[in-house]
Amino acid sequence: MSGGWKAAVAVAAVIAALIALSGPPPGEPTQVTIPSGATLSQVADSLSARGVIRGRALFEWYARARRADRKIKSGHYLLATNSSWASTLGSITRGEVVTEPMTIPEGFMVQQMVPRIAEAAGVSPASVQALLAESDLVERLGVPGPGVEGYLFPDTYRFASGVPVSTILETMAERYRAVWTPERLAQLEELGWTERELVTLASIVQAEARRPEEMPRIAGVYHNRLEIGWLLQADPTVIYALGGYRERLLYAAIDSVADNPYNTYRQSGLPPGPISAPGEAAIDAALNPIDDYLFFVARPDGYHVFTRSLAEHNQARIDIRGMNAAQRGS
Repeated sequence: MSGGWKAAVAVAAVIAALIALSGPPPGEPTQVTIPSGATLSQVADSLSARGVIRGRALFEWYARARRADRKIKSGHYLLATNSSWASTLGSITRGEVVTEPMTIPEGFMVQQMVPRIAEAAGVSPASVQALLAESDLVERLGVPGPGVEGYLFPDTYRFASGVPVSTILETMAERYRAVWTPERLAQLEELGWTERELVTLASIVQAEARRPEEMPRIAGVYHNRLEIGWLLQADPTVIYALGGYRERLLYAAIDSVADNPYNTYRQSGLPPGPISAPGEAAIDAALNPIDDYLFFVARPDGYHVFTRSLAEHNQARIDIRGMNAAQRGS
């Protein structure tokens, strides 16, 4: 920085300090919108009109002296009235815009995410669907495929208003990739599975489990079934093949999608890809299964009864039917 600029910045700092000391303390926050392409003069007008700064013309000179006039970022800001020039300029040059949370629960399918992504981006669900249907999206996001199902990681994100849908998807995929730490990658290699296979199983575990502590046992059942060549017979995969939630899964519904590759009652092995977005606990369970069992059946309280033989499994089903009948009677 030249001597002249240093002197200008020093003078600007003194003026800013004098204005700050002579005025009232910072007040209540107010919303200020800086449009894309706004000039420094337009920004100063908005800040002054909203009561964020005093001395609009001097503020412009101060911003230019700090060489910050070309660093101002557009967006929606929440700034305190009677703010100092330094703090105001810092906020709008760092882009500290107002953000809103977007929460994607574990186990959500892409179709369930679409309305939330659309709301965060301020666009229609149809436009989100159109982007998701683009043929090169999997490659752009750097996920295993066959689609993006299972790889838009469930979490709470914060986005500025009007953020592009592509940015939201890239952020969610980046969060997914961050899950694959060196330790998890080493476990995956030890299992001899592909990343797609592991996430597919994790998505089934996520859909089956109501109690996180049971996830490793559920994963173990499916590991064992794959090992001995049994059908997985996982209800959530059939529900996925059917297109969404069913209160009861009847044999007629299973037969109606007999040829669907996601129907694990009729098709052997894992389905082609994930059926939902698993969280870290489900991924860890799939990587670290407890492999003592071959069957499980859900109890009314959300827990499962795990068994090793068909006879034990059938007895557990009878017992649980009794529990359900007693619960309905009460």
